Amino acid sequence: MVEEERFKVLVAEAWEHVPEHWRAQVQNVALLVEDEPSDDVRAEEGLGPEDTLLGLYHGVPNTERGEGYGVGSVLPDTITLYRIPILEEARHHLGESDSPEVFEMIVRTVIQETLWHEIGHYFGLSEGAIDEREQEGTNWFEP
Repeated sequence: MVEEERFKVLVAEAWEHVPEHWRAQVQNVALLVEDEPSDDVRAEEGLGPEDTLLGLYHGVPNTERGEGYGVGSVLPDTITLYRIPILEEARHHLGESDSPEVFEMIVRTVIQETLWHEIGHYFGLSEGAIDEREQEGTNWFEP
C-alpha cells in the first residue's frame, strides 16, 4: 500500500516530469489529491456504481479561454487525482510475487498516465482524442 503522504510525493514527482514546454503552458490550475470522487462528482460525471474515475479536470480548457479570460478574480481550474481508485487500478497490474517497490512503480505509472489524461483535457482534447492517443501509445508529452 502507498500511504497518503507518499502518494502526494509521487503526484508531485509526476508533475515535475511533465516537460517544461507543457508545464509552462498550464496556467491557473490547482493539482489536487482526494481519496475518491464524491457522490456529487460521480453523479455529475454520470458514473454508475461499478464505474471508476482515476482523475478529473474541472475548468475552462485552454482552447476555450478568450481574450478576457483571467480579468478580475478567476478561481483556478483543478486537476484532481483520486488516490484509492488509482491504487486499485495499480493492483490490477500487480503480479502475485511483485514487491512493494514494484507496486510503487506501477502506481507511479498510473499517476503519470492519469495526469497526462487530465492535462489533455486542459488543452482541449476530447475523451475520444485522448483515448485514441492512449491506444496509439502517443499519450506522452511530446511537443
